[in-house]
Amino acid sequence: MHHVVAATTNPAKIKAISQAFSDVFGEGSCHIEGVEVDSGVAPQPVSNTETRTGARQRVMNARKVRPEASFWVAIEAGIEDDCAFAWMVIENQRQRGESRSASFTLPAVVMKGIHQGRELGDEMARLTGVENIKQKGGAIGAFTNGLLSRTSVYHQALILALCPFHNEIYQMKTESDLI
Repeated sequence: MHHVVAATTNPAKIKAISQAFSDVFGEGSCHIEGVEVDSGVAPQPVSNTETRTGARQRVMNARKVRPEASFWVAIEAGIEDDCAFAWMVIENQRQRGESRSASFTLPAVVMKGIHQGRELGDEMARLTGVENIKQKGGAIGAFTNGLLSRTSVYHQALILALCPFHNEIYQMKTESDLI
């Protein structure tokens, strides 16, 4: 059984990680443990680079907390210009897989709150009246009327980030390795 350390205690993120690992490695093949670690970036990253860096640093910090794990996984949500997205970073002892989620445009009223220094989750909670929305469907759920959620969007990106861990082409050095 794989010991997967999620660099988060957010239930929506842990659910996405659990679903993705079950889909790729089989139901019951993984034990997911959430740990609270620092990203080393602003609470609301506001660039692609800052967001990706935050995910990488969360994995690095999770590795320090649980060095015995099989996998370490981080999801860092961010905003660039007026688009929201998240970076997924997954590592084991040998390699790293990364993927960026689908993105969506934020309305001007939300961006006003972001520019005033609020995190997206806090601003969405303020505007929708849904307490702790970021641990539920998030902005994604609010704007899609529940058709998508943070969990569903992150799930897809996590499966893509897991490709290097189960697809043999990622292990090839040259085309002759195919034979």
